[in-house]
Amino acid sequence: MAQWTSAVGAAQLARQLQAQQPRPAGPGARKPPAYRALADGIRLLVLEGRVPVAARLPAERELALALTVSRTTVAAAYEALRTEGFLESRRGAGSWTAVPAGNPLPARGLEPLPPETLGSLIDLGCAALPAPEPWLTRSVQGALEELPPYAHTHGDYPAGLPALRAMLAERYTARGIPTMPEQIMVTTGAMGAIDAICHLFAGRGERIAVESPSYANILQLMREAGARLVPVAMSEGLGSWDLGRWRQVLRDAAPRLAYVVADFHNPTGALADEDQRRRLVEAARAAGTVLVVDETMTELCLDDDVEMPRPVCAFDPAGSTVLTVGSASKAFWAGMRIGWVRAAPDVIRSLVAARAYADLGTPVLEQLGVNWLMRTGGWEKAVGLRRAQARENRDALVAAVRRELPEWEFEVPKGGLTLWVRTGGLSGSRLAEAGERVGVRVPSGPRFGVDGAFEGYVRLPFTVGGPVADEAASRLAAAARLVESGLGGGVEPPRTFVA
Repeated sequence: MAQWTSAVGAAQLARQLQAQQPRPAGPGARKPPAYRALADGIRLLVLEGRVPVAARLPAERELALALTVSRTTVAAAYEALRTEGFLESRRGAGSWTAVPAGNPLPARGLEPLPPETLGSLIDLGCAALPAPEPWLTRSVQGALEELPPYAHTHGDYPAGLPALRAMLAERYTARGIPTMPEQIMVTTGAMGAIDAICHLFAGRGERIAVESPSYANILQLMREAGARLVPVAMSEGLGSWDLGRWRQVLRDAAPRLAYVVADFHNPTGALADEDQRRRLVEAARAAGTVLVVDETMTELCLDDDVEMPRPVCAFDPAGSTVLTVGSASKAFWAGMRIGWVRAAPDVIRSLVAARAYADLGTPVLEQLGVNWLMRTGGWEKAVGLRRAQARENRDALVAAVRRELPEWEFEVPKGGLTLWVRTGGLSGSRLAEAGERVGVRVPSGPRFGVDGAFEGYVRLPFTVGGPVADEAASRLAAAARLVESGLGGGVEPPRTFVA
């Protein structure tokens, strides 16, 4: 019986391997043999989760043709991986990826680290901040006071609590987009919202156009749903969308869905201007593409000199072309798993009907908590605390990275939670691996792309500040030195760091 549960095609694996930058050779170092470089590249893909564990690899002859190398090189690389525990084989069943005994399974997304690891490992993988107290506690207390009437019901509200739907509709109306409660569905976080949209609109094999780069966890969600991702390159720096490329992709590929982050884009921090928003909606409408707009970063404007453009849904107020997704997770707290969709009433009805076969509804207590915050003005005060904390962390991290790694390049965004950094020619994948060894977890650029793109980047979130930001940058510099030296020699274990 075969032990593999998925398969990686030769062309796909070749694209991911060819996107990797070669390991820099240190002073006096010799270039590694071709088979060793190939084995190292596959191992990196497995460790990062970009090639899943238990995935069947191409036959030696197929991969050799795709890479234009000899079959002997591929055979030697596979043998090296078997020796190291990263590959298993069986005659007649092929070869599939594995991890050595004792190694943790690699994550395919950007899950936060367990709390017990935080003393020795600085987590720059998850763009989430601690709760803005005392507002979390107050919201829970307020929710408990309002819970008794709901406790006498069945507790299932597939579209969301009527009170919260009405509150969210009022907030959109106050932003200049008239909205009825019937245009709102409350979900379990923004991920739950986008998952529901993908299952309703884009079955397996359907095309979804995505920004390149884009949010790693959403890309993985879409891959798991069987979507065919069509990347659309962003403009350089913080210029946001390239409308010429968008029009071409929408016209030529005819994707069923397109997913964009207009406000403080994750990971680049870009902010689309009003003209770009209008033109993208027009292009999507003309192509018959449903535009999914992620607004989870909208309220995280960190600089006072920014004039926020109108929401994308302002150019499609009925919600027939633009489906807007919002969430409490970034603006308030990731542990508050409340998201929502704003769309046309018939779309909301379809999403609600489909939900009956998924999670049925969103927890009542958390909905009451968010509703309490928005009704009492606590939301604005909590978001104000969140902005101040993110701004302070951003400024500290920027200063620390510029001091420790002056050759790294980035533009400082005006909002959001992430810094998109070009690593001076170093491989982001190798930096991520080296970072684990010196005590800092950082996601590499290819996690935010399609088929190995952005190897020369890493994403740094505004989740640490003060001395922790200084220490994080110091450890990143140590990781960079390891990569530059070929990752040779032993590495001292990271020292425990307490803020």
